[in-house]
Amino acid sequence: MLKLLGDKAYAADLWHLNRKSVALAFLNGVFWAFIPMPLQMLSAAVLAIPLRANIPLSVALVWLTNPFTMPFVFYFNYKIGTLILGSREKEHFKLSVEWIWHKIEHIWLPLYVGSFVNAIIAGALSYLIIMVIWRLHVLKRWKERKIRRCQK
Repeated sequence: MLKLLGDKAYAADLWHLNRKSVALAFLNGVFWAFIPMPLQMLSAAVLAIPLRANIPLSVALVWLTNPFTMPFVFYFNYKIGTLILGSREKEHFKLSVEWIWHKIEHIWLPLYVGSFVNAIIAGALSYLIIMVIWRLHVLKRWKERKIRRCQK
């Protein structure tokens, strides 16, 4: 599968865990998790290369929306999209594949607007949270080292 991504996919920094590659992987993977489309994992892997994000983590994070969480996440995206567009639901939303396929021509715009907005917000928040957590962890380790040095 990696042959589809070319030789650049084998760059060592795309497979190692460091602050920047992990934070960018969260940004990338969480973003694609919120977008309702086929081949989300492939999209995450392809975008990880120019972002210099960790590829395995980017792909794994797409599974935040799995068969169990997907209906709830995409319904939330749809509701946010209707709020942003100022449109009202003409019919009561039913959480079934048949209903969605039957009404897709009416719900696609609010679904994708809400998905895009939520994807940007969730991706950016996850990036910032990882950067802060990583920094706090490093500061804690520095403090522990300093205490150990003083005790010697």
